[in-house]
Amino acid sequence: MSHCLPFPMFHPRHGWPFLLFLVLFPFESSLLCGHPRTAEAANRVLLYPQSAKVSSIVSKNYRTAYHFQPRKNWINDPNGPMYYKGVYHLFYQYNPGSVIPGNKTWAHSVSTDLINWVRLQPALERTEPYDAKGCWSGSATILGDGQPAILYTGADDVKNQAQCIAFPSNLSDPYLREWTKPDSNPVIRPVGPGLNRSQFRDPTTGWAGPDGQWRIAVGAELNGYSAALLYKSQDFVHWNRVEHPLYSSNSSTMWECPDFFAAIPGNGSGLDPSMAAPSGAKHVLKVSLDSCDKYMVGVYDLKRDEFVPDTVLDDRRLWPRIDYGNYYASKSFFDAKKGRRIIWGWTNESDSSSDDSAKGWAGIQAIPRTIWLDCQSKQLLQWPVAEVESLRRNGISHQGIELEKGGLFEIKGTDTLQADVEIDFEPEAMDSIDPFDPSWLMDTEKHCRKVDASVHGGLGPFGLAVLASANMEEHTAVHFRVYKAEHKYMILMCCDLRRSSLRPGLYTPAYGGFFEFDLEEERKISLRTLIDRSAVESFGGGGKVCIMARVYPATLIEDGGARMYAFNNGTSTVKVSQLKAWSMRRAHVNVKKA
Repeated sequence: MSHCLPFPMFHPRHGWPFLLFLVLFPFESSLLCGHPRTAEAANRVLLYPQSAKVSSIVSKNYRTAYHFQPRKNWINDPNGPMYYKGVYHLFYQYNPGSVIPGNKTWAHSVSTDLINWVRLQPALERTEPYDAKGCWSGSATILGDGQPAILYTGADDVKNQAQCIAFPSNLSDPYLREWTKPDSNPVIRPVGPGLNRSQFRDPTTGWAGPDGQWRIAVGAELNGYSAALLYKSQDFVHWNRVEHPLYSSNSSTMWECPDFFAAIPGNGSGLDPSMAAPSGAKHVLKVSLDSCDKYMVGVYDLKRDEFVPDTVLDDRRLWPRIDYGNYYASKSFFDAKKGRRIIWGWTNESDSSSDDSAKGWAGIQAIPRTIWLDCQSKQLLQWPVAEVESLRRNGISHQGIELEKGGLFEIKGTDTLQADVEIDFEPEAMDSIDPFDPSWLMDTEKHCRKVDASVHGGLGPFGLAVLASANMEEHTAVHFRVYKAEHKYMILMCCDLRRSSLRPGLYTPAYGGFFEFDLEEERKISLRTLIDRSAVESFGGGGKVCIMARVYPATLIEDGGARMYAFNNGTSTVKVSQLKAWSMRRAHVNVKKA
Protein backbone atom coordinates (compact mmCIF):
# COMPACT_ATOMS: atom_id res chain seq x y z
CA MET A 1 0.00 0.00 0.00
CA SER A 2 1.28 3.41 -0.83
CA HIS A 3 0.53 4.66 2.66
CA CYS A 4 2.48 2.25 4.87
CA LEU A 5 5.94 3.74 4.48
CA PRO A 6 8.54 3.67 7.25
CA PHE A 7 10.28 6.98 7.80
CA PRO A 8 7.65 8.88 5.76
CA MET A 9 9.15 12.27 6.58
CA PHE A 10 12.57 11.32 7.84
CA HIS A 11 14.02 8.72 5.50
CA PRO A 12 17.00 9.54 3.26
CA ARG A 13 15.05 8.51 0.15
CA HIS A 14 13.24 11.85 0.64
CA GLY A 15 16.36 13.85 0.17
CA TRP A 16 18.29 14.22 3.40
CA PRO A 17 21.86 15.54 2.90
CA PHE A 18 23.38 12.70 4.94
CA LEU A 19 27.11 12.79 5.72
CA LEU A 20 29.52 9.92 5.97
CA PHE A 21 29.77 8.06 9.28
CA LEU A 22 27.65 9.71 11.89
CA VAL A 23 28.87 10.49 15.37
CA LEU A 24 26.85 11.01 18.50
CA PHE A 25 25.10 14.24 19.16
CA PRO A 26 22.56 15.03 21.89
CA PHE A 27 18.95 15.84 21.13
CA GLU A 28 15.62 15.55 22.82
CA SER A 29 13.72 12.32 22.31
CA SER A 30 10.89 12.36 19.80
CA LEU A 31 7.88 10.13 19.35
CA LEU A 32 9.51 8.47 16.37
CA CYS A 33 11.10 5.04 16.61
CA GLY A 34 14.69 6.20 16.51
CA HIS A 35 14.63 8.27 13.32
CA PRO A 36 16.32 11.66 13.86
CA ARG A 37 14.73 14.90 12.82
CA THR A 38 15.93 16.84 9.80
CA ALA A 39 17.31 19.77 11.80
CA GLU A 40 19.45 17.43 13.85
CA ALA A 41 20.90 15.70 10.79
CA ALA A 42 22.67 18.92 9.88
CA ASN A 43 24.74 18.69 13.06
CA ARG A 44 26.39 15.43 12.08
CA VAL A 45 30.10 15.44 11.28
CA LEU A 46 32.56 13.20 9.49
CA LEU A 47 34.13 10.44 11.52
CA TYR A 48 36.23 8.88 8.77
CA PRO A 49 37.41 10.13 5.39
CA GLN A 50 35.84 8.44 2.40
CA SER A 51 37.75 5.40 1.24
CA ALA A 52 39.29 5.58 -2.22
CA LYS A 53 37.54 2.31 -3.03
CA VAL A 54 33.77 2.43 -2.81
CA SER A 55 32.03 -0.46 -4.55
CA SER A 56 29.12 0.22 -6.86
CA ILE A 57 25.69 0.15 -5.28
CA VAL A 58 24.56 -1.61 -8.45
CA SER A 59 26.54 -4.70 -7.48
CA LYS A 60 24.47 -7.87 -7.43
CA ASN A 61 26.25 -8.74 -4.20
CA TYR A 62 23.96 -6.37 -2.32
CA ARG A 63 20.91 -8.44 -3.23
CA THR A 64 19.91 -10.79 -0.46
CA ALA A 65 20.40 -14.51 -0.99
CA TYR A 66 17.61 -15.95 1.16
CA HIS A 67 15.37 -13.07 2.25
CA PHE A 68 12.24 -12.61 0.17
CA GLN A 69 12.30 -10.05 -2.63
CA PRO A 70 11.07 -9.82 -6.24
CA ARG A 71 13.43 -9.68 -9.17
CA LYS A 72 12.97 -5.92 -9.61
CA ASN A 73 11.03 -2.79 -8.66
CA TRP A 74 9.46 -1.55 -5.45
CA ILE A 75 7.77 -3.67 -2.79
CA ASN A 76 6.38 -2.88 0.63
CA ASP A 77 3.79 -4.46 2.94
CA PRO A 78 3.28 -8.23 3.11
CA ASN A 79 -0.41 -8.91 2.45
CA GLY A 80 -2.75 -11.83 3.05
CA PRO A 81 -0.27 -14.58 3.96
CA MET A 82 -2.00 -17.93 4.30
CA TYR A 83 -1.65 -21.70 4.03
CA TYR A 84 -4.07 -23.34 1.58
CA LYS A 85 -4.13 -26.93 0.31
CA GLY A 86 -0.46 -27.62 0.94
CA VAL A 87 0.80 -24.28 -0.36
CA TYR A 88 1.95 -21.12 1.43
CA HIS A 89 0.82 -17.91 -0.24
CA LEU A 90 2.40 -14.49 0.18
CA PHE A 91 0.87 -11.43 -1.44
CA TYR A 92 2.68 -8.12 -1.22
CA GLN A 93 2.43 -4.51 -2.28
CA TYR A 94 4.26 -4.11 -5.57
CA ASN A 95 4.83 -1.40 -8.17
CA PRO A 96 5.22 -3.35 -11.42
CA GLY A 97 6.83 -0.47 -13.28
CA SER A 98 9.14 1.40 -10.93
CA VAL A 99 11.43 1.35 -7.90
CA ILE A 100 9.44 4.13 -6.23
CA PRO A 101 6.06 3.81 -4.43
CA GLY A 102 2.90 3.97 -6.51
CA ASN A 103 0.61 1.96 -8.81
CA LYS A 104 0.10 -0.63 -6.11
CA THR A 105 -0.92 -4.16 -7.02
CA TRP A 106 -1.06 -7.38 -5.02
CA ALA A 107 1.89 -9.39 -6.32
CA HIS A 108 1.72 -13.10 -5.52
CA SER A 109 4.30 -15.80 -4.73
CA VAL A 110 3.87 -19.37 -3.49
CA SER A 111 6.01 -21.81 -1.54
CA THR A 112 5.90 -25.21 0.12
CA ASP A 113 8.53 -24.35 2.76
CA LEU A 114 8.39 -20.55 3.38
CA ILE A 115 11.97 -20.23 2.08
CA ASN A 116 11.89 -21.04 -1.65
CA TRP A 117 9.32 -19.05 -3.62
CA VAL A 118 7.84 -19.08 -7.11
CA ARG A 119 6.29 -15.87 -8.41
CA LEU A 120 2.90 -15.96 -10.05
CA GLN A 121 0.84 -13.40 -11.93
CA PRO A 122 -0.50 -10.51 -9.84
CA ALA A 123 -3.56 -11.42 -7.79
CA LEU A 124 -5.12 -7.94 -7.69
CA GLU A 125 -4.61 -5.05 -10.08
CA ARG A 126 -6.18 -1.59 -10.37
CA THR A 127 -9.13 -2.40 -12.58
CA GLU A 128 -12.12 -0.68 -10.95
CA PRO A 129 -13.03 2.91 -10.03
CA TYR A 130 -12.92 2.04 -6.34
CA ASP A 131 -9.27 0.87 -6.56
CA ALA A 132 -8.10 3.13 -9.40
CA LYS A 133 -5.40 4.63 -7.17
CA GLY A 134 -4.23 1.33 -5.80
CA CYS A 135 -5.06 -2.07 -4.35
CA TRP A 136 -3.67 -1.36 -0.92
CA SER A 137 -2.98 -3.62 2.03
CA GLY A 138 -5.29 -6.17 3.58
CA SER A 139 -5.63 -9.74 4.72
CA ALA A 140 -6.71 -13.23 3.72
CA THR A 141 -9.18 -15.34 5.69
CA ILE A 142 -10.01 -19.02 5.26
CA LEU A 143 -13.80 -19.16 5.62
CA GLY A 144 -15.81 -21.90 7.29
CA ASP A 145 -16.30 -23.80 4.02
CA GLY A 146 -12.56 -23.73 3.34
CA GLN A 147 -12.78 -20.97 0.76
CA PRO A 148 -10.18 -18.18 0.99
CA ALA A 149 -11.28 -14.56 0.81
CA ILE A 150 -9.18 -11.42 0.45
CA LEU A 151 -10.16 -8.12 2.03
CA TYR A 152 -8.11 -5.15 0.83
CA THR A 153 -8.28 -1.37 0.77
CA GLY A 154 -9.16 0.29 -2.50
CA ALA A 155 -8.32 3.95 -3.10
CA ASP A 156 -10.31 5.98 -5.63
CA ASP A 157 -9.60 9.17 -7.57
CA VAL A 158 -10.97 11.47 -4.85
CA LYS A 159 -8.95 10.01 -1.96
CA ASN A 160 -11.72 7.87 -0.52
CA GLN A 161 -10.57 4.60 0.98
CA ALA A 162 -12.92 1.62 1.17
CA GLN A 163 -12.64 -2.08 1.94
CA CYS A 164 -13.06 -4.45 -0.98
CA ILE A 165 -13.30 -8.21 -1.33
CA ALA A 166 -12.01 -10.78 -3.81
CA PHE A 167 -12.48 -14.53 -4.15
CA PRO A 168 -10.49 -17.20 -6.01
CA SER A 169 -11.75 -17.72 -9.55
CA ASN A 170 -10.89 -21.42 -9.47
CA LEU A 171 -10.85 -23.21 -6.10
CA SER A 172 -9.41 -26.36 -7.69
CA ASP A 173 -6.20 -24.45 -8.47
CA PRO A 174 -3.97 -24.83 -5.35
CA TYR A 175 -1.93 -21.85 -6.51
CA LEU A 176 -5.02 -19.59 -6.65
CA ARG A 177 -3.61 -17.76 -9.65
CA GLU A 178 -6.75 -15.78 -10.51
CA TRP A 179 -9.04 -13.72 -8.28
CA THR A 180 -12.45 -12.18 -8.93
CA LYS A 181 -13.80 -8.91 -7.53
CA PRO A 182 -17.60 -9.27 -7.12
CA ASP A 183 -20.06 -6.53 -8.03
CA SER A 184 -20.83 -5.97 -4.34
CA ASN A 185 -17.61 -3.98 -3.95
CA PRO A 186 -16.74 -1.95 -1.99
CA VAL A 187 -18.17 -4.00 0.85
CA ILE A 188 -17.26 -1.52 3.61
CA ARG A 189 -17.39 2.22 2.95
CA PRO A 190 -16.11 4.99 5.24
CA VAL A 191 -19.53 5.92 6.58
CA GLY A 192 -20.24 7.44 9.97
CA PRO A 193 -19.71 10.61 12.00
CA GLY A 194 -16.14 11.55 12.82
CA LEU A 195 -14.60 9.11 10.34
CA ASN A 196 -11.82 10.44 8.10
CA ARG A 197 -12.55 9.00 4.63
CA SER A 198 -8.90 9.22 3.62
CA GLN A 199 -7.63 7.48 6.78
CA PHE A 200 -9.55 4.21 6.67
CA ARG A 201 -7.60 1.14 5.64
CA ASP A 202 -5.86 -2.21 6.14
CA PRO A 203 -8.56 -4.72 7.19
CA THR A 204 -7.40 -7.55 9.45
CA THR A 205 -7.85 -11.27 9.04
CA GLY A 206 -11.35 -12.28 10.13
CA TRP A 207 -12.04 -14.11 13.37
CA ALA A 208 -15.13 -15.99 14.51
CA GLY A 209 -17.25 -14.82 17.44
CA PRO A 210 -19.41 -16.94 19.76
CA ASP A 211 -22.51 -15.74 17.87
CA GLY A 212 -21.23 -17.38 14.68
CA GLN A 213 -20.49 -14.07 13.00
CA TRP A 214 -17.20 -13.02 11.47
CA ARG A 215 -15.37 -9.97 12.77
CA ILE A 216 -12.62 -7.79 11.35
CA ALA A 217 -10.89 -4.58 12.42
CA VAL A 218 -9.98 -1.67 10.15
CA GLY A 219 -7.38 0.99 10.94
CA ALA A 220 -8.92 4.44 11.03
CA GLU A 221 -8.84 8.01 12.24
CA LEU A 222 -12.00 8.59 14.29
CA ASN A 223 -12.75 12.04 15.71
CA GLY A 224 -9.09 12.92 15.25
CA TYR A 225 -7.78 9.87 17.12
CA SER A 226 -6.55 6.40 16.21
CA ALA A 227 -8.97 3.49 16.24
CA ALA A 228 -9.32 -0.12 15.20
CA LEU A 229 -12.94 -0.08 14.02
CA LEU A 230 -14.92 -3.30 14.47
CA TYR A 231 -17.17 -4.79 11.78
CA LYS A 232 -19.35 -7.93 11.87
CA SER A 233 -20.76 -10.13 9.12
CA GLN A 234 -22.65 -13.38 8.76
CA ASP A 235 -21.45 -14.11 5.21
CA PHE A 236 -18.17 -12.14 4.99
CA VAL A 237 -19.68 -9.92 2.27
CA HIS A 238 -22.27 -7.80 4.04
CA TRP A 239 -20.75 -5.94 6.95
CA ASN A 240 -22.11 -3.83 9.79
CA ARG A 241 -20.03 -1.51 11.89
CA VAL A 242 -20.21 -2.04 15.65
CA GLU A 243 -21.01 1.20 17.48
CA HIS A 244 -17.77 1.18 19.45
CA PRO A 245 -14.25 0.41 18.16
CA LEU A 246 -12.46 -2.80 19.01
CA TYR A 247 -9.99 -0.42 20.68
CA SER A 248 -9.07 3.26 20.32
CA SER A 249 -6.51 5.66 21.75
CA ASN A 250 -6.04 9.40 21.87
CA SER A 251 -2.26 9.01 21.79
CA SER A 252 -2.08 9.23 17.99
CA THR A 253 -4.21 10.09 14.96
CA MET A 254 -4.05 6.95 12.81
CA TRP A 255 -3.17 3.26 13.11
CA GLU A 256 -2.04 1.47 9.99
CA CYS A 257 -1.87 -2.27 9.35
CA PRO A 258 -3.67 -3.55 12.49
CA ASP A 259 -3.34 -7.22 13.39
CA PHE A 260 -5.44 -9.01 16.03
CA PHE A 261 -5.02 -12.59 17.20
CA ALA A 262 -5.41 -14.92 20.18
CA ALA A 263 -2.54 -16.65 21.95
CA ILE A 264 -2.15 -19.00 24.91
CA PRO A 265 0.58 -17.79 27.32
CA GLY A 266 3.66 -19.98 27.21
CA ASN A 267 2.28 -22.13 24.41
CA GLY A 268 4.20 -21.91 21.16
CA SER A 269 1.21 -23.16 19.20
CA GLY A 270 -0.96 -20.77 17.25
CA LEU A 271 -4.75 -20.58 17.40
CA ASP A 272 -7.08 -20.90 14.43
CA PRO A 273 -9.04 -17.61 14.10
CA SER A 274 -12.01 -19.46 12.59
CA MET A 275 -12.57 -21.15 15.96
CA ALA A 276 -13.43 -19.57 19.31
CA ALA A 277 -10.39 -18.89 21.49
CA PRO A 278 -10.11 -21.32 24.45
CA SER A 279 -10.40 -20.29 28.06
CA GLY A 280 -7.25 -18.63 29.35
CA ALA A 281 -6.28 -17.23 25.98
CA LYS A 282 -4.93 -13.72 25.68
CA HIS A 283 -5.30 -11.44 22.69
CA VAL A 284 -2.73 -9.27 20.97
CA LEU A 285 -3.46 -6.05 19.09
CA LYS A 286 -0.62 -4.92 16.83
CA VAL A 287 -0.63 -1.55 15.07
CA SER A 288 1.80 0.28 12.81
CA LEU A 289 2.64 3.86 13.76
CA ASP A 290 5.68 6.05 14.35
CA SER A 291 7.48 4.14 11.58
CA CYS A 292 7.46 0.88 13.56
CA ASP A 293 5.12 -1.88 14.75
CA LYS A 294 3.85 -1.80 18.34
CA TYR A 295 1.53 -4.07 20.25
CA MET A 296 -0.58 -4.54 23.37
CA VAL A 297 -1.47 -7.75 25.22
CA GLY A 298 -4.88 -8.04 26.85
CA VAL A 299 -8.22 -9.82 26.89
CA TYR A 300 -11.03 -9.84 24.37
CA ASP A 301 -14.23 -9.03 26.27
CA LEU A 302 -16.84 -11.08 24.38
CA LYS A 303 -19.80 -9.42 26.08
CA ARG A 304 -18.73 -5.95 25.10
CA ASP A 305 -16.92 -7.00 21.91
CA GLU A 306 -13.90 -4.96 22.96
CA PHE A 307 -10.19 -5.46 23.42
CA VAL A 308 -9.04 -4.56 26.94
CA PRO A 309 -5.25 -4.18 27.36
CA ASP A 310 -3.69 -5.61 30.51
CA THR A 311 -1.66 -2.41 30.83
CA VAL A 312 -2.50 0.98 29.35
CA LEU A 313 0.57 3.13 28.72
CA ASP A 314 -0.35 6.71 27.87
CA ASP A 315 3.08 7.46 26.39
CA ARG A 316 3.29 5.40 23.25
CA ARG A 317 7.10 5.53 23.29
CA LEU A 318 6.84 2.86 25.99
CA TRP A 319 4.67 0.48 23.97
CA PRO A 320 6.57 -2.73 23.14
CA ARG A 321 7.58 -3.27 19.54
CA ILE A 322 7.53 -6.26 17.25
CA ASP A 323 10.98 -5.27 16.01
CA TYR A 324 13.29 -2.45 17.11
CA GLY A 325 14.90 -1.92 13.72
CA ASN A 326 13.88 -1.47 10.09
CA TYR A 327 10.60 -3.39 10.14
CA TYR A 328 7.06 -2.22 9.39
CA ALA A 329 3.53 -3.15 8.31
CA SER A 330 3.82 -6.69 9.66
CA LYS A 331 1.11 -9.25 9.04
CA SER A 332 0.65 -12.59 10.81
CA PHE A 333 -1.29 -15.73 9.90
CA PHE A 334 -2.18 -19.09 11.40
CA ASP A 335 -0.19 -21.90 9.79
CA ALA A 336 -2.60 -24.83 9.85
CA LYS A 337 0.14 -27.15 8.56
CA LYS A 338 2.22 -26.89 11.73
CA GLY A 339 -0.19 -25.26 14.16
CA ARG A 340 1.84 -22.08 14.67
CA ARG A 341 1.44 -18.35 14.09
CA ILE A 342 3.87 -16.78 11.64
CA ILE A 343 4.56 -13.10 11.14
CA TRP A 344 5.99 -11.30 8.12
CA GLY A 345 7.37 -7.74 8.06
CA TRP A 346 8.57 -5.33 5.41
CA THR A 347 12.11 -3.92 5.40
CA ASN A 348 12.88 -1.04 3.09
CA GLU A 349 16.19 0.19 1.72
CA SER A 350 18.40 2.58 3.66
CA ASP A 351 20.10 4.10 0.64
CA SER A 352 18.81 6.84 -1.68
CA SER A 353 16.08 6.69 -4.31
CA SER A 354 18.73 7.31 -6.99
CA ASP A 355 20.60 4.26 -5.66
CA ASP A 356 17.39 2.25 -5.92
CA SER A 357 16.93 3.38 -9.51
CA ALA A 358 20.46 2.29 -10.32
CA LYS A 359 19.95 -1.11 -8.65
CA GLY A 360 16.52 -1.63 -10.16
CA TRP A 361 14.95 -2.92 -6.94
CA ALA A 362 13.84 -1.62 -3.55
CA GLY A 363 12.59 -3.48 -0.48
CA ILE A 364 12.64 -6.98 0.99
CA GLN A 365 10.64 -8.96 3.53
CA ALA A 366 12.24 -10.03 6.79
CA ILE A 367 12.57 -13.76 7.40
CA PRO A 368 9.17 -15.21 8.42
CA ARG A 369 9.09 -15.71 12.18
CA THR A 370 7.18 -17.97 14.51
CA ILE A 371 5.56 -15.70 17.10
CA TRP A 372 4.06 -16.62 20.48
CA LEU A 373 3.28 -15.16 23.92
CA ASP A 374 5.60 -15.73 26.88
CA CYS A 375 4.49 -17.52 30.06
CA GLN A 376 3.90 -14.29 31.98
CA SER A 377 1.71 -12.80 29.22
CA LYS A 378 4.03 -9.81 29.16
CA GLN A 379 5.56 -9.93 25.73
CA LEU A 380 5.71 -11.63 22.38
CA LEU A 381 8.64 -13.88 21.50
CA GLN A 382 9.82 -14.43 17.94
CA TRP A 383 12.17 -16.82 16.22
CA PRO A 384 13.02 -17.50 12.56
CA VAL A 385 10.88 -20.30 11.16
CA ALA A 386 12.65 -23.65 11.48
CA GLU A 387 12.63 -24.06 7.70
CA VAL A 388 15.40 -21.48 7.30
CA GLU A 389 17.77 -24.01 8.88
CA SER A 390 17.50 -26.10 5.70
CA LEU A 391 19.87 -23.57 4.11
CA ARG A 392 22.64 -24.23 6.62
CA ARG A 393 25.90 -25.83 5.51
CA ASN A 394 29.52 -26.10 6.68
CA GLY A 395 28.76 -25.64 10.35
CA ILE A 396 31.45 -24.70 12.87
CA SER A 397 31.33 -24.85 16.66
CA HIS A 398 33.33 -23.42 19.59
CA GLN A 399 32.88 -23.71 23.35
CA GLY A 400 34.34 -22.05 26.41
CA ILE A 401 35.86 -18.95 24.83
CA GLU A 402 36.99 -16.43 27.48
CA LEU A 403 36.53 -12.82 26.44
CA GLU A 404 38.25 -10.45 28.84
CA LYS A 405 37.99 -6.67 28.54
CA GLY A 406 38.87 -5.78 24.96
CA GLY A 407 38.67 -9.44 23.94
CA LEU A 408 38.13 -10.22 20.26
CA PHE A 409 37.56 -13.66 18.74
CA GLU A 410 37.42 -13.98 14.96
CA ILE A 411 34.83 -16.43 13.68
CA LYS A 412 36.30 -18.26 10.71
CA GLY A 413 35.30 -21.15 8.53
CA THR A 414 31.94 -19.82 7.37
CA ASP A 415 30.64 -17.55 4.61
CA THR A 416 30.59 -14.21 6.42
CA LEU A 417 28.30 -12.63 3.79
CA GLN A 418 25.62 -15.34 4.17
CA ALA A 419 25.60 -16.80 7.65
CA ASP A 420 23.47 -17.96 10.57
CA VAL A 421 25.23 -17.42 13.91
CA GLU A 422 24.07 -18.55 17.37
CA ILE A 423 26.03 -17.48 20.47
CA ASP A 424 25.45 -17.95 24.21
CA PHE A 425 27.20 -15.33 26.35
CA GLU A 426 27.75 -16.20 30.01
CA PRO A 427 28.96 -13.54 32.48
CA GLU A 428 31.61 -14.84 34.88
CA ALA A 429 30.94 -12.20 37.55
CA MET A 430 28.01 -9.94 38.30
CA ASP A 431 29.46 -7.55 40.85
CA SER A 432 30.22 -4.72 38.42
CA ILE A 433 26.83 -4.27 36.77
CA ASP A 434 25.84 -0.67 36.13
CA PRO A 435 22.54 0.67 37.55
CA PHE A 436 19.50 1.02 35.30
CA ASP A 437 17.80 4.35 34.64
CA PRO A 438 14.10 3.95 33.61
CA SER A 439 14.26 7.17 31.58
CA TRP A 440 16.34 5.29 28.99
CA LEU A 441 13.18 3.43 27.95
CA MET A 442 11.84 6.65 26.44
CA ASP A 443 14.51 6.60 23.73
CA THR A 444 16.53 3.41 23.53
CA GLU A 445 18.16 4.43 20.26
CA LYS A 446 19.53 7.55 21.89
CA HIS A 447 20.99 5.41 24.68
CA CYS A 448 22.54 3.02 22.14
CA ARG A 449 24.22 5.98 20.46
CA LYS A 450 25.56 7.18 23.80
CA VAL A 451 26.88 3.82 25.02
CA ASP A 452 28.04 2.26 21.80
CA ALA A 453 30.15 -0.86 21.39
CA SER A 454 33.36 1.03 22.14
CA VAL A 455 32.19 2.55 25.45
CA HIS A 456 33.35 0.35 28.34
CA GLY A 457 30.72 -0.63 30.89
CA GLY A 458 30.56 -2.95 33.87
CA LEU A 459 28.96 -5.94 32.16
CA GLY A 460 29.07 -5.21 28.46
CA PRO A 461 29.07 -4.24 25.76
CA PHE A 462 29.63 -7.71 24.34
CA GLY A 463 28.31 -9.23 21.15
CA LEU A 464 29.01 -9.64 17.45
CA ALA A 465 30.74 -7.45 14.87
CA VAL A 466 29.58 -8.55 11.40
CA LEU A 467 30.33 -7.52 7.82
CA ALA A 468 33.56 -6.04 9.14
CA SER A 469 36.56 -4.91 7.13
CA ALA A 470 40.02 -6.06 8.13
CA ASN A 471 40.82 -2.72 9.81
CA MET A 472 37.32 -2.46 11.34
CA GLU A 473 36.79 0.79 9.47
CA GLU A 474 33.50 -0.77 8.47
CA HIS A 475 31.47 -3.03 10.72
CA THR A 476 27.98 -3.52 12.12
CA ALA A 477 27.92 -4.15 15.88
CA VAL A 478 25.13 -6.20 17.48
CA HIS A 479 25.70 -6.17 21.23
CA PHE A 480 24.34 -6.40 24.77
CA ARG A 481 24.82 -4.36 27.93
CA VAL A 482 23.51 -5.54 31.33
CA TYR A 483 21.98 -3.23 33.93
CA LYS A 484 20.64 -3.86 37.44
CA ALA A 485 17.19 -2.52 38.22
CA GLU A 486 15.53 -2.66 41.63
CA HIS A 487 14.31 -6.25 41.48
CA LYS A 488 15.46 -7.42 38.04
CA TYR A 489 18.09 -7.20 35.36
CA MET A 490 17.53 -5.15 32.23
CA ILE A 491 19.39 -6.07 29.05
CA LEU A 492 20.02 -3.45 26.40
CA MET A 493 20.39 -4.87 22.90
CA CYS A 494 21.76 -2.59 20.20
CA CYS A 495 22.42 -2.88 16.49
CA ASP A 496 24.72 0.01 15.61
CA LEU A 497 25.00 0.89 11.91
CA ARG A 498 26.97 4.10 12.25
CA ARG A 499 30.18 2.41 11.09
CA SER A 500 28.52 -0.08 8.78
CA SER A 501 29.59 1.58 5.54
CA LEU A 502 31.90 4.19 4.08
CA ARG A 503 29.32 4.87 1.40
CA PRO A 504 27.79 8.38 1.69
CA GLY A 505 24.06 9.06 1.69
CA LEU A 506 22.96 6.09 3.78
CA TYR A 507 20.63 5.96 6.76
CA THR A 508 22.81 4.53 9.53
CA PRO A 509 21.10 4.65 12.93
CA ALA A 510 21.84 2.85 16.18
CA TYR A 511 18.78 0.69 16.85
CA GLY A 512 18.06 -0.65 20.32
CA GLY A 513 15.60 -2.20 22.74
CA PHE A 514 15.49 -3.36 26.38
CA PHE A 515 14.24 -6.66 27.76
CA GLU A 516 13.91 -8.05 31.28
CA PHE A 517 16.06 -11.08 32.07
CA ASP A 518 16.54 -13.34 35.09
CA LEU A 519 20.30 -13.42 34.82
CA GLU A 520 20.85 -15.29 38.08
CA GLU A 521 18.52 -18.07 36.95
CA GLU A 522 19.23 -18.18 33.21
CA ARG A 523 22.93 -17.24 33.33
CA LYS A 524 23.29 -17.29 29.53
CA ILE A 525 22.19 -14.50 27.18
CA SER A 526 21.61 -15.78 23.68
CA LEU A 527 22.09 -13.98 20.38
CA ARG A 528 21.14 -15.26 16.96
CA THR A 529 22.01 -13.25 13.87
CA LEU A 530 21.09 -13.95 10.26
CA ILE A 531 23.51 -12.23 7.88
CA ASP A 532 22.37 -11.93 4.29
CA ARG A 533 24.60 -9.51 2.42
CA SER A 534 22.66 -6.25 2.90
CA ALA A 535 20.44 -7.64 5.69
CA VAL A 536 21.38 -8.22 9.33
CA GLU A 537 18.52 -9.71 11.36
CA SER A 538 19.13 -10.39 15.07
CA PHE A 539 17.22 -12.08 17.91
CA GLY A 540 18.27 -11.47 21.50
CA GLY A 541 17.37 -13.35 24.68
CA GLY A 542 15.55 -16.13 22.87
CA GLY A 543 13.56 -13.68 20.75
CA LYS A 544 12.67 -11.08 23.40
CA VAL A 545 14.15 -8.29 21.30
CA CYS A 546 14.45 -8.49 17.52
CA ILE A 547 16.31 -5.98 15.36
CA MET A 548 16.25 -5.94 11.56
CA ALA A 549 18.79 -3.77 9.74
CA ARG A 550 19.92 -2.96 6.20
CA VAL A 551 23.60 -2.21 5.55
CA TYR A 552 25.77 -1.62 2.47
CA PRO A 553 29.47 -2.09 3.32
CA ALA A 554 31.35 -0.13 0.67
CA THR A 555 34.75 -1.78 0.37
CA LEU A 556 34.25 -5.41 1.25
CA ILE A 557 31.29 -6.68 -0.77
CA GLU A 558 33.12 -6.90 -4.07
CA ASP A 559 36.15 -8.84 -2.84
CA GLY A 560 34.35 -10.95 -0.25
CA GLY A 561 36.61 -9.68 2.50
CA ALA A 562 33.99 -9.52 5.24
CA ARG A 563 35.04 -10.64 8.70
CA MET A 564 33.11 -11.54 11.82
CA TYR A 565 34.07 -11.29 15.49
CA ALA A 566 32.73 -12.01 18.95
CA PHE A 567 33.88 -9.23 21.26
CA ASN A 568 33.70 -7.93 24.82
CA ASN A 569 34.38 -4.30 25.76
CA GLY A 570 33.03 -4.54 29.31
CA THR A 571 35.07 -4.57 32.49
CA SER A 572 33.86 -8.04 33.50
CA THR A 573 34.97 -11.15 31.68
CA VAL A 574 32.32 -12.85 29.56
CA LYS A 575 32.47 -16.47 28.46
CA VAL A 576 31.16 -17.63 25.11
CA SER A 577 29.86 -20.94 26.38
CA GLN A 578 28.59 -21.98 22.95
CA LEU A 579 29.15 -20.56 19.47
CA LYS A 580 27.72 -22.14 16.34
CA ALA A 581 27.79 -20.71 12.85
CA TRP A 582 26.78 -21.92 9.42
CA SER A 583 27.16 -20.70 5.88
CA MET A 584 23.76 -20.21 4.22
CA ARG A 585 22.92 -21.50 0.77
CA ARG A 586 21.09 -19.26 -1.67
CA ALA A 587 17.35 -19.87 -1.69
CA HIS A 588 15.21 -20.00 -4.82
CA VAL A 589 13.27 -16.74 -4.53
CA ASN A 590 11.06 -15.51 -7.36
CA VAL A 591 13.50 -16.52 -10.08
CA LYS A 592 10.83 -17.50 -12.56
CA LYS A 593 7.08 -17.41 -12.94
CA ALA A 594 4.99 -20.59 -12.62
